[in-house]
Amino acid sequence: MKHEDEMVLREIQKSTQMGMTAIDTILDKIGNDEFSITLSRQSLHYADIHNRALDQILQQNGEGYRTSQIGEMMLKGSIHANTAFNVSTGHLAEMMIQESNRGITSMWKSLKHNALATDAAVELAKELVDFEEKSIERLKEYL
Repeated sequence: MKHEDEMVLREIQKSTQMGMTAIDTILDKIGNDEFSITLSRQSLHYADIHNRALDQILQQNGEGYRTSQIGEMMLKGSIHANTAFNVSTGHLAEMMIQESNRGITSMWKSLKHNALATDAAVELAKELVDFEEKSIERLKEYL
């Protein structure tokens, strides 16, 4: 497996894992059923993209991204701190929009730093960016 492909695919896994963790942490704080369903669907789509990135890595005998326990605890802690006094739907939607923006930025950085990545990895990365952008548009309805 090309190093560039592996780096892009690992970044896809990292970004989708962070998105799923953020949603999982926020779901029990949501009082709006429609918003909860929207985030659950978003999490399922993250899982699909995450698994397709892993499949590409495994097909080429590469090594997938491994979640950092410290990073995951920091993300969850940050979410709990940011929702300690405000669990309004608008605030939770804003937090998810910020998370999606971070994911978009990290994907573009990864693509720029791994310009020699092959089409399959680049297409999946761009699919994730497109999904994040559409998710932001959907989440704006809840602000």
